[in-house]
Amino acid sequence: MDGSMLLLACAGAFVGSHFLLSHPLRRPLVGALGEKAFLALYSVVAFATLGAIAWAYPRTPTTAPLWQVGDGMWALATVLMLAASIMLLGSLVGNPAMPGATNAASAEARGVYGITRHPMLWAFAIWGMVHILVYPVTKNIIVAVAIIVLSLGGAALQDRKKAALDPQGWVAWESRTSYWPFAAILQGRARFGGFGAHALGGGLLVWLLATWAHIPLAGRAAGIWYWLA
Repeated sequence: MDGSMLLLACAGAFVGSHFLLSHPLRRPLVGALGEKAFLALYSVVAFATLGAIAWAYPRTPTTAPLWQVGDGMWALATVLMLAASIMLLGSLVGNPAMPGATNAASAEARGVYGITRHPMLWAFAIWGMVHILVYPVTKNIIVAVAIIVLSLGGAALQDRKKAALDPQGWVAWESRTSYWPFAAILQGRARFGGFGAHALGGGLLVWLLATWAHIPLAGRAAGIWYWLA
């Protein structure tokens, strides 16, 4: 098995095991093992498959880029990653999709939730899209596509699961929000604005730190540091 196929197999195992354990296998395994043992199993599988990706990635040959990446693409990537950072930090407060949350019926569709009811998962998906845009080599595309599929597929399956667990509350939340970014705003079901300091300030800080970290970790500048380097 060559490097790309090995990485693809590892990425497929990571995504596939997550979907299986989060949805069709969750109930029978919880019934057989108990909640705590299931969570331990889930964590072991998640870390093992993620570790396999981390192990296979540097061993996969770097192919020629599929397209040339110019300043225009870097500018777009810089803006998208700032938006993703704001969505990620905004999703940490008042999110009805968080485990144990019971506020779906009363939650406000403001800030990042006005954009989409899955701001955290869309933030990860945008991360994957941006990394494909600026580093279009095979091994990076494999990992980024895996993250995109896991995030957006997980968001759709989350809607189904939450609607089954909380039919009234989650359906009410769905009526005020949208799966696709900005769809509810365009349809008049939500308004743009109302971002908290945790989203704007926290998102800006995370964006600055994460893009700076590309310099020591990846050996290349990203985000605003690309323009300052």
